[in-house]
Amino acid sequence: MTRRNLQGWLDYLEQLHPTAIEMGLDRCRTVATTLGLTRPAPQVVTVTGTNGKGSTCAFIAQLLAAQGKAVGVYSSPHLLRYNERVRLNGVDASDDALCEAFEAVERARGSVSLTYFEMGTLAAFWLFEREALDAVVLEVGLGGRLDAVNLVDADVAVITNIGLDHAEWLGTTRESVAFEKAGIFRSAKPAVCGDSSPPESMLEDAVQSAVPLLVRGRDFDLVRETACWHWHGKDGAGRSLELRNLPMLTLPLENAALALQAFALIEPSWQPERLIEALRNTRVTGRLDRRTIYWKGRELPILLDVGHNPHAAAYLARQLQLQPRPGRRFAVFGLLADKDLAGVIDELLPVVDTWAVAPLATPRSRSATELSAALMERAASVTIYSGISQALERQCDLAGEGDEILLFGSFYCVAEALSWLDRHATSGGHGLGG
Repeated sequence: MTRRNLQGWLDYLEQLHPTAIEMGLDRCRTVATTLGLTRPAPQVVTVTGTNGKGSTCAFIAQLLAAQGKAVGVYSSPHLLRYNERVRLNGVDASDDALCEAFEAVERARGSVSLTYFEMGTLAAFWLFEREALDAVVLEVGLGGRLDAVNLVDADVAVITNIGLDHAEWLGTTRESVAFEKAGIFRSAKPAVCGDSSPPESMLEDAVQSAVPLLVRGRDFDLVRETACWHWHGKDGAGRSLELRNLPMLTLPLENAALALQAFALIEPSWQPERLIEALRNTRVTGRLDRRTIYWKGRELPILLDVGHNPHAAAYLARQLQLQPRPGRRFAVFGLLADKDLAGVIDELLPVVDTWAVAPLATPRSRSATELSAALMERAASVTIYSGISQALERQCDLAGEGDEILLFGSFYCVAEALSWLDRHATSGGHGLGG
């Protein structure tokens, strides 16, 4: 077998399968059997949902790690390096470890064709088993029922929320989306849903499949106050639990509440001080990621967010409305072609003063002309740039004392911004959300 470095493997995986996405578990299951994969860890939590998967996974992993457990996390997509997708005890997998895992999967697959994501998923499972972890948290890539992550039977299945996205794969109704996401449920194993109004079909499916399903607002919830919040829920035996006077977080409290409920179902240990510290320490780059940059002698606040659909945009807008309004808010915006442009910008229009739009560095990008036209139809102030870096640099030039930069719309958008910050601006402060 040809020896490759990590970039060589990623280039190879890009052209390995005729399509980027092919739903179904049969091919992955065949290769997993050949690899001798059994279970990536004794405890498995699988997380799906339309938004908030990354921060929910991060919260759960941090809560488990606070109990002294060795924890792995598999997530996607990555921002700057593929290694971000596979984390072992809080550290990105090394190039060498990933190359070894890809080599193992390549040997095992024979003539079976796998997609980029399927190869990556099996490689992550192989690494997790080899590391003899106590627990793993697995983020679903797309949907749930037919996603490669669903090879593993989870001890707790988590659904963050149910919105419309990836309609070509998941359908155009909340019921069809819920059906795909509920595919990670397992009979007699608990599930947690952070959507307070899940489709009735999901509730019925859980009953028919003997899945104990806990729903936010019915079985667990949070209560916000001005300077703190409170949580209540249930343990694995159905007994009531609560945590009071929790510190405010920059990550969404809804996702923290969801993670606490998932944790409570599999962990008998309940030490409030450790749990609070774990929540406080959770970080997710690019999700309500608030930083201060120093640009041409001026200090500017910048907020990075990967939100790319109306649900995420609405949450971002609510968070901005809760904060004191800066002098002006300068947006930098790019979006993929398959996303709901009108639904995204309509949510943010009330909280943005001026827009800079640009194409993303992918053939899947919407054109800047389309973005600009939609904003101009809504009487927004907008300027087109050739790329995200150029748009960000120009907005920083224009912003003054008390103004704020908001960059959002895609993982591609945030990834380019992070690279630009590394090259051109001194940044500090790291407050995160998702």
